[in-house]
Amino acid sequence: MNETLSRLADAGVVAVLRGVEADQLIGITEALREGGVTAVEITADTPDVAGKLGEVTGSFGDEVVVGTGTVLDSETARTTLMAGAEFVVSPSLHEDVIETCNRYGAVTAPGVMTPTEAIRGYEAGADFVKVFPAKTVGPGHLAAMKGPLGQIPMMPTGGVGPDNAGDYVDAGAFAVGAGGALVDYDAAERGDYEAITETAREFTRVVAEARDGG
Repeated sequence: MNETLSRLADAGVVAVLRGVEADQLIGITEALREGGVTAVEITADTPDVAGKLGEVTGSFGDEVVVGTGTVLDSETARTTLMAGAEFVVSPSLHEDVIETCNRYGAVTAPGVMTPTEAIRGYEAGADFVKVFPAKTVGPGHLAAMKGPLGQIPMMPTGGVGPDNAGDYVDAGAFAVGAGGALVDYDAAERGDYEAITETAREFTRVVAEARDGG
């Protein structure tokens, strides 16, 4: 398994940071890391995403695997990879993004909802697929896709919280992606980073228990 993909699998939870403020970026990432979440995805529609990617990779090194999300075209993929992104995630299937990431040896995942999209993305060179938006279909849908497509690692994102993350792992997810349910920006604004750490701990605990068969 690719080293970055292995690190994402080890992390189990990928935090999705959308529109994160520059003065909160390091504090939030540190709070997540303290809670056991060691994979962070900064969305490409975040202001100065390249600068923020560089800041996180420079601050945490190998302690946190950092990628970018909401990537819709090859130009954005290349820009964020040059800025330090180790993986690239899209909400939809873009074969030019997959091609660019393959060219630079970077892990990439398209957003998919159907088995047809999943196999198309995987055959195009994706390392895993992001089942999105997961909340509209639930864990049963992911389990049904994993039946014939067990070779494709799948990460549900969108509506994943501590209450259902374990169900997605039981359904076959190799990791889960979470945004608002994991990162409380109001808490960060108040300087209450411990609240984010506690939520991260809960997420990682639920995922670990599901993996252990609990």
